[in-house]
This record gives sequence, structure tokens and C-alpha cells, in this order.
Amino acid sequence: MKLNIINKNGFETGRFLKIKNDSLKEKKNHIIYLEIKRYFYAQRQGTNKSKERSEITGSTKKIQRQKGSGNARKGNIKNPLFRSGGRIFGPKPKKFNFKLNKLFKVLAKKLLISFKIQKNKVKILEDFFLKKKKTFLIKKLITTLNLEKKKLLIIINKKDKNFFIASRNLKLLNVISIEELNIFYLANSDYLIFFESVFKKLFKLFNIK
Repeated sequence: MKLNIINKNGFETGRFLKIKNDSLKEKKNHIIYLEIKRYFYAQRQGTNKSKERSEITGSTKKIQRQKGSGNARKGNIKNPLFRSGGRIFGPKPKKFNFKLNKLFKVLAKKLLISFKIQKNKVKILEDFFLKKKKTFLIKKLITTLNLEKKKLLIIINKKDKNFFIASRNLKLLNVISIEELNIFYLANSDYLIFFESVFKKLFKLFNIK
């Protein structure tokens, strides 16, 4: 399979990257599911906490005598059955994240990008640096590719400050460096746009020629 390389104006350069079709045939959707689940679980703070009976501020005096009143037995004002009392089996701080093998994390990204490639939702962009912080330069590229109403993710090799600043006003566009790439960004984007050097660096396992 061939992926054409486009320039900063959105036009084909005549060059391409070749990927062996065998590397796109793997279907292990459960690994992608586990990695996305791990990512979302890791985002949870797990700091919710309610006070139990022993943590409530209040008198420990018994409200009424044990027998003879005709009412149910009552302890002190901190009883969970009373208003402002402690909570029974309330939430406690906990960690929701779980460990996933590093190999699985890499494989999940590879499988997801393979799926995008098969659906023709991956673009390869020739490496360049923006000399000016101009949003219209990036918007021009997106317009040429007819992707104005699509969620886009551009993955660049090095942190290009001008590129990041120029893309901030485009709501449907995310720009990240190769170090920030994760499964959520990949799954939450309609189209992926890789800088050429990034694609070559990430996907030697795709057997690019």
C-alpha cells in the first residue's frame, strides 16, 4: 500500500511511502479496548471521600436511655441514621489505574493507526517549519485537503512553537509532538496527519521502504 506525501500547501509531491499489506492485517480489537480503558482509568483522581461515624464532629452522649421510651434504641448524634451523621459505606480514596504491558500499549497504537490507514484516513506531510504564527497557513492546508469539518490530529517531530500557536484557534484541530502521542488522541480523531520524519520514526515496524 502506498501513502502519498503532501507538501505544506496540501498538494502531492510525487513521493510516497510504501507499507507492506501484511502489517495491516492484524485484528486484535480487545488490545485497543484495554489500552483506551487504561487511559481513561488513569485520568480519574479517585479523591472522593465521605466522613464516617468516627470522623464526624459532635457529642458522644447517648441521646436517650436504652429502654423504656417506646422508641428504637439510639446512640449518639453521629449515628449514620440521623441527619448530619456519618455515612455508611461511603466512598474512599482509591486508585483506578491498572497496569498494561508496554508491548500492548505500542501494539494498540499500531493497530489503531493500521485501521486508519486501511480507511484512507492517514496523511503524510512533508517536514517544514512555520516562519510566522499565522493561522491561515494551516487553515489553507486543511481547506486544500477538504478536511474543514473533520477532527484532525497533526503529529509533529519537534516542538515548533509557531505551529502550535498558529493552530490554537482551530477548534477541530489538535497538534501534538511525538512524545505526547497516546491512544485517546488517535481514537478521537477522524484523520491523522503525520509529519514524514515522525511516520518513519514511529513505524519501522510497518516495514516502510
